[in-house]
Amino acid sequence: MSIASETTIQSTAAFLKDKLPEHFQSVKLGIICGSGLGGLVDTIDQSSKVAFAYKDIPGFAVSTVAGHAGKLVFGFLGESNVPTVFMVGRFHFYEGHTLQHCTFPVRVMKLLGVESLIVTNACGSLNPEHKVGDIAVLNDHLSLPGMSGFSPLIGPNLDSFGPRFPAVSDAYTYNLRKIAFEAALEIGWSENDIREGVYAFVAGPSYETRAEARHLASMGADVVGMSTVPEVIVARHSGIKVLGLSLITNAVVVARGKDAKKEILLKLGKSKDIDTEIDTEKVIANHEEVLETSAKRAAQMQQLVKKIADLISSQ
Repeated sequence: MSIASETTIQSTAAFLKDKLPEHFQSVKLGIICGSGLGGLVDTIDQSSKVAFAYKDIPGFAVSTVAGHAGKLVFGFLGESNVPTVFMVGRFHFYEGHTLQHCTFPVRVMKLLGVESLIVTNACGSLNPEHKVGDIAVLNDHLSLPGMSGFSPLIGPNLDSFGPRFPAVSDAYTYNLRKIAFEAALEIGWSENDIREGVYAFVAGPSYETRAEARHLASMGADVVGMSTVPEVIVARHSGIKVLGLSLITNAVVVARGKDAKKEILLKLGKSKDIDTEIDTEKVIANHEEVLETSAKRAAQMQQLVKKIADLISSQ
């Protein structure tokens, strides 16, 4: 798909509005559901829910990743019945989509009235203080593709959405971050299960090498993943406030691994230096692990997001 024009985005928004009931003509809250987190839409009032398959929406791509259903859902969320639009599954750079295509739905959300966007994802932890199952409330990011020439804002600027050179030093809205912690503590989460962190965006689809992981950690990243940041950049360019929530599903391997030379010298009796490094070939990241952890945390994540929606609507 070529870089979307303002006319294309407007046409897609008009297509959706033409099919939506009055109570969803303007939705203030948007949620992008990451790997395994799409079950949130099963908790909303099913009688008023309106869903569109991505394949039926002009301009939308089709998600090809396990755990991403591929539908746009409108429904009432939380006790406050907040009108919300959900992306159940997202598009990724590694699927072959351009970053403009990956972020196309965020532009459409803006025209549908979205003022606050909750972006969720599954990620790997680079910080030894973080444990699997924790939630990282994002306070900043590193965009490796962006630093090497790939940004969703490359091309003609969409002036009706935002400026040519937008600042993203405030990408993750402070007030929304406070709301996330308040919500978590109100529903009984341990303060040790939710923490702030910096997200490193990498293109994927291969997981990071050990050297790459150590490099990202040295740059200040706490978690790493293959999504989210392009959506955040476009949301902020469009004037949408952003809350990023990362579910830590695995610990990224940062160890240097076994030293082959040291092992052989020990075997031949030429050295008594025993290698104490872990065997990194026995610790391999995989997508099944991501989905398994997501499933275990699903109910708590859903409860958290609903509480956050209530607190946002009360302000």
